[in-house]
Amino acid sequence: MSQETIFTKIINREIPADILYEDDLALAFKDINPQAPFHVLVIPKTPIATMNDINEENAHLVGHLYLVAAKLAKEHGFADNGYRAVMNCNNDGGQTVYHIHLHVLAGKEMGWPPYQDKKKVLS
Repeated sequence: MSQETIFTKIINREIPADILYEDDLALAFKDINPQAPFHVLVIPKTPIATMNDINEENAHLVGHLYLVAAKLAKEHGFADNGYRAVMNCNNDGGQTVYHIHLHVLAGKEMGWPPYQDKKKVLS
């Protein structure tokens, strides 16, 4: 069983968030420390601490998070240009809140590796 997190408090409306999407399974809201012009977190309403805790009973929730991400991409006009959807796992993976969440980032050209800006080569 997962401990209560800041995301649980957002789901329960105990603290405010700029919510862009909600259904019975998921909630999407703007990241308070955006790393791109569009940076939204998509979370399941059922708390799952890390990717390591995904199992047969809750795996459908992860697929649903990606469906929500694609819906937001289309609604906000960046589906065709592209976006990044990433989930971090545990400390070395960059996870800071132990309730799985999908980062959806868009509005700029993303580089690879992710910690590096994409450099354009001039010829």
